Amino acid sequence: MFRWSSGTAPGIACIVAAMLALSLQDSLIKWLGASYALHQIVLTRSVIAAMITLAVLAAISRLRNLRTRRWRLHLSRGLLMIASNSFFFLGLIAMPVAEATAMFFVAPLFITLLSALLLGEPVGPRRLCAVLLGFAGVVIVVRPGSGLVGPVALLPVGAAATYAVMQIMTRRLGVTDSAATMAFWAQMVFVAASAAVGLAVGDGRFAGSGDPSLDFLLRAWHLPKLEDVPLFGLVGLLIAGASVLLFQAYRTTEAAAIAPFEYIALPFAAIWGFLFWGEAPDATALVGMGLIVGSGVFIVVRTERLRTGTVAPATPLVTMDEPSERSG
Repeated sequence: MFRWSSGTAPGIACIVAAMLALSLQDSLIKWLGASYALHQIVLTRSVIAAMITLAVLAAISRLRNLRTRRWRLHLSRGLLMIASNSFFFLGLIAMPVAEATAMFFVAPLFITLLSALLLGEPVGPRRLCAVLLGFAGVVIVVRPGSGLVGPVALLPVGAAATYAVMQIMTRRLGVTDSAATMAFWAQMVFVAASAAVGLAVGDGRFAGSGDPSLDFLLRAWHLPKLEDVPLFGLVGLLIAGASVLLFQAYRTTEAAAIAPFEYIALPFAAIWGFLFWGEAPDATALVGMGLIVGSGVFIVVRTERLRTGTVAPATPLVTMDEPSERSG
């Protein structure tokens, strides 16, 4: 019988909670994106999230945790997060929520492979086949040549690639820095970059192309309407909580074991898409999503059985001379 080990259960719980928060945040940003520029929303979100993080750390007398000597890694990681967020939201504004989320979920597949290539975590042939099955599911969702999604679907794929590299970096950075430290300094990078974009193009002089993604990026900044202020606040609250949960999961648990649980955002995204915009994936999209989720579940089960010794470990797909931080 399959059982979660005590070592992976906290990481899995963090991932599920983070995906719930992030999926709702994504939908709220798409909602606000009809009226506001992308980096105006991101700037407001990041300021709120940073303030919440500071308040929580001050309340528990842990402000000293924000100290770090690894500025270059924090900056690099923050820039990767900015790229990932920008690609994803520019795709999201022009696509149904569930389909955009499905496209982004090549990221856990990338993470599983990169865990082997960069961290030395073993990924045997069975889990490799599951990864390929997950990619097949993504292809089914996109249906190349059908005209239903179009080239805009490449934006969430770009988000997935940068996100995967960022999460692998999180494992290295997490050896010395806490989840709160990583979350706070990531938000600081977001604040600086978003403010710079606002100063450069926030007057809206480049807007009006008619392309929803470009207009979302280049729309003029303006003060939020009174009724939208609570939504901006909720977006900041959600990202503050989700960031800490996500970073904590990846710094304490083997990436290949928990990454597939990010797939739970797919049904969450479908629910929000239906509630907010009446979007409902068709039968073909549901088949593709089922393959993506199924491959992820298999990877988790296989990883857990190898961990507990209920099956003989497969020959690793890739190993490195440096041992991994956790056994595979």
